[in-house]
Amino acid sequence: MDNWRQRLYIIIFHTDTPAGQRFDNWLLLTILASLVVVMLDSVSEVHIQYGAWLKGLEWLFTTLFAIEYGLRLYCSPKPLRYAFSFYGLVDLLAVLPAILALLFADAQYLLIIRVIRMLRVFRVLKLSPYLRQANFLLTALRGSRQKITVFFASIATLVTVFGTLMYVIEGPGNGFTSIPKGIYWAVVTLTTVGFGDIVPKTVLGQALSTLVMITGYSIIAVPTGIFTAELASAMRGSDQHKHSCPSCAKDFHEPGAAFCNRCGNPLYPRRSASD
Repeated sequence: MDNWRQRLYIIIFHTDTPAGQRFDNWLLLTILASLVVVMLDSVSEVHIQYGAWLKGLEWLFTTLFAIEYGLRLYCSPKPLRYAFSFYGLVDLLAVLPAILALLFADAQYLLIIRVIRMLRVFRVLKLSPYLRQANFLLTALRGSRQKITVFFASIATLVTVFGTLMYVIEGPGNGFTSIPKGIYWAVVTLTTVGFGDIVPKTVLGQALSTLVMITGYSIIAVPTGIFTAELASAMRGSDQHKHSCPSCAKDFHEPGAAFCNRCGNPLYPRRSASD
C-alpha cells in the first residue's frame, strides 16, 4: 500500500518522470477545457441552446478536480502542509465554486478562478527560473512605495480641489450635482479616460477642464519613472554589495559605499574619536 502511495505521489507531484509529465499535461488540458466551458456558458445564446450540456461538463470537470484534490491529500506525506500551501488552496478553490453554485446560481462563474491553476505550466515547462525574475519587480515596488504613496496623495488632493471647483463653477444644472460627482469627473479627466457622461458647459468650466487634461498628461509618466528607476536599481543589485540601509531599508549598494544612494543616510554607524 505504501509503495502505491509513493508511486502516486511521484506521478502527481513530480514532473521529472514521464508519468508525471503526462499527468501534468493532461491536467493543464483539463483546466483549459473547463475554462472554455465556463466562458461559453456565460454567452446567453450558447447557454440557451447548450446550457444542459455545459452544466453537465462543468460537473464532470468539478468531479475530476475533486478526485484529483483527494488523491493529492491521500498521497502527500504531509496532507495539512499541502492543504494550506498556495497550490493546495488553489486546488480547493477549483472545486468550491461548483458547490456554492448549488446555493447561489451566479457562483458558477467563479469557476474561472481555475485559471490560476494554469500557473502549473511554469513547473511543467521548466519555467521556474523565470519566476525568480519577478523578485526584481517586488523589490522595485517595495523600494518605490514611499514615493508612489506621496504621488497618490498628491493626486488625491488635486482631484478633490478640481472636483470642488467644477462643482462650484458648473453646479447641479450642468450635471455636477455634488462634490463627489465633481471628484469623479476630475478623476476621469485627469487619467485621460474621458467617459463623457459629465461635461462642463460654461467657458470657465471648459478652461478648468483643459487645465486638468494638461495636468493629467504631465503627471502620467511620474509613477512610471519612479518604478523604472527602482527596477533598474534592483536589477543592478546582483552586482552590488548587499547591506540594508538602517533608515530606508534599501538592500543593495555600490561596493565600498558609505552612504545610501536612495536616502543619503550613513550605511554604517559612525565611529567615535576614541575608537
